[in-house]
Amino acid sequence: MRVFVITGISGSGKSVALNALEDAGYDCVDNLPVDFIQSIVDSLKQQGRERIAVAIDARRGQSITGLPAIIDALSKDHDVRVLFLNANTETLVQRFSETRRRHPLSQSDDHRTPQVALEEAIEKERSLLAPLAETAHNIDTSHIKSHTLRSWISELIKDDHPGLTLLFESFGFKHGVPRDADLVFDVRCLPNPHYDPKLKPLTGNDIEVANFLKEQADVSAMGDDIRGFIEKWLPNYQADRRSYLTIAIGCTGGQHRSVYLVNCLFDYFKKKHQGQKTLYLLKRHRELH
Repeated sequence: MRVFVITGISGSGKSVALNALEDAGYDCVDNLPVDFIQSIVDSLKQQGRERIAVAIDARRGQSITGLPAIIDALSKDHDVRVLFLNANTETLVQRFSETRRRHPLSQSDDHRTPQVALEEAIEKERSLLAPLAETAHNIDTSHIKSHTLRSWISELIKDDHPGLTLLFESFGFKHGVPRDADLVFDVRCLPNPHYDPKLKPLTGNDIEVANFLKEQADVSAMGDDIRGFIEKWLPNYQADRRSYLTIAIGCTGGQHRSVYLVNCLFDYFKKKHQGQKTLYLLKRHRELH
């Protein structure tokens, strides 16, 4: 069976992700007790079901610390993918303020102060879920809308591909480094089309910007170095039996240089690995969304 485990920080979009998986034909269960995962997977397998998605978060308290061991046990017989959704504290505070919902860890263990501050509850949750974030595919939802997250989830599960998903992501440093990045490359030292009045309103997807950057020797050299690094170490990441590897390319605003280089890298690896069933390629431009 394909088992998708969705977890992450409260307010980061787990319900949106679960709805996207349900629309894709998965049997979905929200807020499932950790100890019930194995039994529900076994039950659905007996019914002939092939895909299940479960959402688990901090509402389960300390029991969630046992989730990594359960995932390891499931992985022996099933194709298990773990998706961890995250967002920065400022964004989470704003979302809780807009929805007026209480954080699941807002209840204090101290009877003298029954409630804790929202920021404190968020940090407590980050600490509790940190071991899960280290082994999962991370998506930072701080700067994206719900419909964009749904689109990204749909891309991840497209064709239920096996092997490693290699994801190239452009971003702007002024908006923060993506939390979901495994490798980050800084290309702010390269010539910037932003200072050309004709190119400023365009993006790295436009042919005019692409032609400008293609003519810059430093841009070509940087692209070659990043490509060489990925080619050298990609087999090691595949041997590590990873499901996802996110490579983030950042410039100042995430509009020109990073977008262009992500497009170049994506096109190169897509052509080189065309037809291989053990490597699936995706690209996204965070700031353009």
